[in-house]
Amino acid sequence: MIWSTLRYRKAAFAGAFVALFFAAALVTACGTLMDTGLSGTVRPVRYADAPVVVAGDPQSHFVKQKKKGKTKRKSKPNAARAWIPAELAEKVRAVPGVRRVVTEVSFPLVVQGAGPVEGYGWEPLGAVRLRAGRAPRAADEIVLNTRAARVNVLTAKGPRTYRVVGVADHPYVAADEARRLAGHPGQVTAIGVWGGNPEDVERAVRGTNAVVATGDERGRVEFPGVGAARTKLVSMGAALGGTSLIVALLAVVGTFGLAVQQRERELAMLRAVAATPRQLRRMLGREALLVGALATVPGALAGLPLGGWLHGRMAAGDVIPKNLPLVLGPFPPLVAAGATVLAAWLAARVSARRITRLRPVEALGEAALTPARVPVPRIVAGVVALAGGIVLSVVLRSVHTDAASGPLTPLTALLFTVAIALLGPPLARAAIAVAAVPLRASGGTGELAAANLRTSARRLASVITPLTLMIAMSGTLLFAQSTLTGAAEAQARTGTVADYRLGPAVPAATADALRRVPGVKAVTEVVRSRVRAANSPYSVQGVTPDGLSATMDLDVRDGSLDRLGPGAMAAREGIGMKVGDSVSFALADGTRTTQKVVAIYRRGLGFGDLTLPYDLVAAHSDSSMGTALVSAPGVAKDALRRALPPGVMIGAPVAANKGVSGASAVNYLALGLVVAFAGIAMVNTLAMAVAGRSRELALLRLAGATRRQVLRMLRWETLAVAAIATVLGTVIAFWTLTSYSAGMTGAATPHVPALGALGIIAAATLLALAATALPARAALRADPTRTLAARD
Repeated sequence: MIWSTLRYRKAAFAGAFVALFFAAALVTACGTLMDTGLSGTVRPVRYADAPVVVAGDPQSHFVKQKKKGKTKRKSKPNAARAWIPAELAEKVRAVPGVRRVVTEVSFPLVVQGAGPVEGYGWEPLGAVRLRAGRAPRAADEIVLNTRAARVNVLTAKGPRTYRVVGVADHPYVAADEARRLAGHPGQVTAIGVWGGNPEDVERAVRGTNAVVATGDERGRVEFPGVGAARTKLVSMGAALGGTSLIVALLAVVGTFGLAVQQRERELAMLRAVAATPRQLRRMLGREALLVGALATVPGALAGLPLGGWLHGRMAAGDVIPKNLPLVLGPFPPLVAAGATVLAAWLAARVSARRITRLRPVEALGEAALTPARVPVPRIVAGVVALAGGIVLSVVLRSVHTDAASGPLTPLTALLFTVAIALLGPPLARAAIAVAAVPLRASGGTGELAAANLRTSARRLASVITPLTLMIAMSGTLLFAQSTLTGAAEAQARTGTVADYRLGPAVPAATADALRRVPGVKAVTEVVRSRVRAANSPYSVQGVTPDGLSATMDLDVRDGSLDRLGPGAMAAREGIGMKVGDSVSFALADGTRTTQKVVAIYRRGLGFGDLTLPYDLVAAHSDSSMGTALVSAPGVAKDALRRALPPGVMIGAPVAANKGVSGASAVNYLALGLVVAFAGIAMVNTLAMAVAGRSRELALLRLAGATRRQVLRMLRWETLAVAAIATVLGTVIAFWTLTSYSAGMTGAATPHVPALGALGIIAAATLLALAATALPARAALRADPTRTLAARD
């Protein structure tokens, strides 16, 4: 019975197959990202030859108080490398069985023409592969990945010219020179240990901030950014996967709903010949399971290379380290296949609920004439979804962090779209009543299209939903990014009152030299980083307080930046802090600090959630060299340039806080996958709807309509449906974006590029026209008499 149905309903089940295939592929791709974040490891490179490595703890540990005196412990990855006391090397040497101990010191440097890198002292924990030359011995010698005789280098201690004495993959200088450049007296980056029991080494360093790593764990301490990258993969995979699953559920429900509508005559006949509702639901459920199994298995397998491609794009965009390999485990495809098959089964059961609950005679009547009444439970569910969307949009207005608003924004748009899907027939009838007016006035095929629209509200509701979903999701996901980026750029532009900006890495000595240039009013050194409290991460900027008002206007709303200094900080409006609060958090390297809030400012998107003293942030970052803002009214650029060393550029004073903008190509790529799936679902549904009207189109041909007239009528219908979906999708996106913008930027006007909005609408309309025209042309090529005589 099931195989027979599949054989004679190929068009309807082909649409369901396509929807399930792409749903499984997208969910699998997101699952592979999560799996990589949860279980991915980075193999050591420089530390590969050291069996045991002692290094700073790459995580910050928090104890959160809960109700009834209970506590919850959680660990979060640091944003910078943690240093350890050099004296630990002597403790480790005293461990029985230890044969050799080597310390490593790292430091930031900027090689002219090559950008910022990390250098090391010539006390390598593993064998260095010198491709030419020898090891550095003097303070002015360096090993570098270049064959130039001399290089100009920017370091935290100022500019320096080195003689290149060797060629290797990483920069190396003499051990004493590395300790001087690092600026961490009495501390080292890591300690390599040969011999001894790792457990004994761990006991020797217990009570400090050091951890002992062996095996692949050595890669975790060698590359401190891996922890944050893994967390990003988990959060991005979960958010993208959850959104994809909801979009997939909507698409699959719509597809099966349309397929069941096209089979109502068949189902009604089965009811008339004594088939019970339970038998029909079981039949439809088994059909869905079979189609789901056929579609989700190849779809889940196709999701593995899709996940690999997305992982590669993220690595290419420096979102994750290039040496964090993709994990291809069995769980993502299994979970994706199971979830998608379950969605198909539920969609089939829900779609068949109306026809299977009717008595046999009523079923035939219902199949012959589309009912005007919508079931009360469906209306109630639609109203609940609408109310949920309104509630979430209100909540969005009170959310001021990207971590909280990120998942809420697409969920709000999805709830409104679910409401459209559930309330589709009455909404379609109301919208068609308006859209039919100009069609009737046009006469001819336009009038015929208006008549078809009026009598097909249920079918059109199934078509309007995926179109609305594509436009709403495209506008919401893409323009939420542009809204945040636009607000950050506007705040940075307005708040930067300096005359010049220097970068990309300005040593403290260079900033001091600039302050001595005649006519320079103030020089503000700026270094950006991230810190973490128990409940939330924050983007921060460290600034030199003297003369800050001459270079930067943060739009202070309470307190004063004049009190910014040791033990004091300023916080942006809306993150739950107020003047006088003492806030404890972990700096980028995990060091704990408590700062008192002395000012609250508004322009946090452009400058960071927190503003701290420069010395504090720089001392606990991987590099103390940041940018510099210079207030020098009337001073020529050439006068400043003469005080700058090679490698420090002078340019425009405005730069948005890139740490909070989030407008990366990878984000757009990830969001584009969801939008692409919504577009596939829309095309699939439209193609199914047209394919299911082959008998109607054949009847029009026998009644005297030409192929061109039929196609013109379908184009009018599609344009009317696209116009309705555009209005609905635009309203959903604009309402959601307005709430998002009010919460995140403080302004209720989202930043929506006009060309981008028109591009989304044009793309959706063209896809809809193509999805209508192609199956219609295929149906019209057949002999209309044979089409009408064919088995239904």
